[in-house]
Amino acid sequence: MNVSRIALAGGVAASTVLILAGTASAHVSVQPQGEAAKGGYAVINFKVPNERDDASTTKLEVNFPTDYPLASVMPQPVPGWDIKVTTSKLAKPLDMHGKKINEAVSKVTWTADGGKIEPGRFQQFPLSVGQLPENADQLVFKAIQTYDNKEVVRWIEEQKDGAEEPESPAPVLKLTAAAEDAHGATAASGSDSADKKATDDHAKDEQTTASASSSSDTTARVLGIVGIVIGVAGVAFGVLAGRRRTA
Repeated sequence: MNVSRIALAGGVAASTVLILAGTASAHVSVQPQGEAAKGGYAVINFKVPNERDDASTTKLEVNFPTDYPLASVMPQPVPGWDIKVTTSKLAKPLDMHGKKINEAVSKVTWTADGGKIEPGRFQQFPLSVGQLPENADQLVFKAIQTYDNKEVVRWIEEQKDGAEEPESPAPVLKLTAAAEDAHGATAASGSDSADKKATDDHAKDEQTTASASSSSDTTARVLGIVGIVIGVAGVAFGVLAGRRRTA
């Protein structure tokens, strides 16, 4: 009996820990589709879970970092949601592809327009962003989640080194090492292929020339031998003819 009670109590405790852990980790987050490489472009998803049992999420605001502004931000349409992209003037213009950019996206807002995130559900909001900074390891986005009962949850607390995760952490996008220039690699590969082809063609030309030269030499030798044979035959024929006349 005591053993059964202990086992039951342990199971309840374990279930409580799992429930609490799930609740603690259910916050707005951001993840790339594939990788988010420094200096490149990426598609990222803001994942928004509903943490309430009696209300639905109807609005998400994502504020973009001002220390590493992103000039190119394109949202993917989400059925049932209206999307608004807000830009702000930069104190220091950005240089992108040889052009000066004076404005960058400061906020993207998704507002329910027939859609909503119901209890026990989550929704992803995709964005194409770039050009990602080359001198940063991560980007911090501050998000605000609004429910249809007017409750507002601010996911704006930044993680401190060595500290526990804050109660309402801001979404963080981890950046990976810069990818190699695919165009440069392709060009180099094409150059190598061209060099190899030229070398192969030159070798074939030399082989063809050598074969032609060898063939010419062989033909000349054969003709020489035939000439000698014909000459010997002629001499022999002359000798025999002379003998017949003498006889």
